[in-house]
Amino acid sequence: MNFDLTEEQELLQETVRGFVANECPPPRLREIFDSGEGTDPALWQGMAEMGLAGLMIPEEYGGAGMELLELALVAEALGSGVLPGPFLGHSLAALALMLAGSDVQKRQWLPRLATGDVIGTYAVAEEDSQWEPSEWSVTERAGKLNGTKLYVPHADIADLIVVGCSGGGLALVERETRGVSLENMQGIDRTRPIFKIVFDAADAEALESGEAASQRVRDAALVLLAADSFGVASSLIRMSVDYAKTREQFGTIIGQFQSVKHQLARLSTDIEPTRALVWYAAHAFDHLPEDAERAAAIVNSHLTDRAMHTARESVELHGGLGFTWECDVQMWYKRAMFNRSAFGTPDVVRGRVATLGGW
Repeated sequence: MNFDLTEEQELLQETVRGFVANECPPPRLREIFDSGEGTDPALWQGMAEMGLAGLMIPEEYGGAGMELLELALVAEALGSGVLPGPFLGHSLAALALMLAGSDVQKRQWLPRLATGDVIGTYAVAEEDSQWEPSEWSVTERAGKLNGTKLYVPHADIADLIVVGCSGGGLALVERETRGVSLENMQGIDRTRPIFKIVFDAADAEALESGEAASQRVRDAALVLLAADSFGVASSLIRMSVDYAKTREQFGTIIGQFQSVKHQLARLSTDIEPTRALVWYAAHAFDHLPEDAERAAAIVNSHLTDRAMHTARESVELHGGLGFTWECDVQMWYKRAMFNRSAFGTPDVVRGRVATLGGW
């Protein structure tokens, strides 16, 4: 791998960063955050018009045909502005269909997912934080789905839900079908509202090769969460530096204190070198299947942990203000919390790294 981005990849990421800065500045972000809805139809429409809803979907189905690396670059840019919206669940649902759907299922859903007219989400977690395909218990038999899924992002606005089933299989369910009921779980990150979904003999279609695909989708999710966390942590450091340049204490700008300088420098040196880890894990997913699972687990466990540490330190650097609802840091803090828990905490994911290493 050439450890640098192409001009096209840099342009893609800069375009998305510009979109986030222009369309969702902090005042608008706070409005969405305070409302608790976690979405803005205009934002999603704008993302869809940029092609982000179908970035990895093959061109024959109306997508851009790009790879996970491009998707991770977008996730980093969205994480830097903690942009609300269904991008994560939608991307994973589309990927699951690409990997495991039949030709009929792909022709039916992928074009509409690519335009963003249909929103997808991905439902895998169960009781006791069971994210692993081998632990799923929801059953699909004769086209009927039974069981419960937890922590499903943006399920309230999703048209299509890809559900993990016992044995690691996957199934498609339309949200409006009979036998599907939702309950808001009041998650702490209001940019990604989460839901409990109960399936009671809901009509469903099994994906052809779901068992093989579910592992790949999990790895993609780990990489995207790591990329989002990198964006979150980078923004928190910038916000803390800006605050340290303006906040006075004892008649002195606090950024002049050695302890503050050292704290900010440590955070920067913790985060910036991990950018290459994200790029490598995404590249491995696309081109190095023998290393993809391990790379995804390593980058996720490291980045989500580091981002959470950065969030805690940023609250401290903002002093008493950092602990309050009025301080914008809390929105980035809560996004870091979501990323750290989704698809397994760092300790759980590190356990997989150890297993893969034969320890």
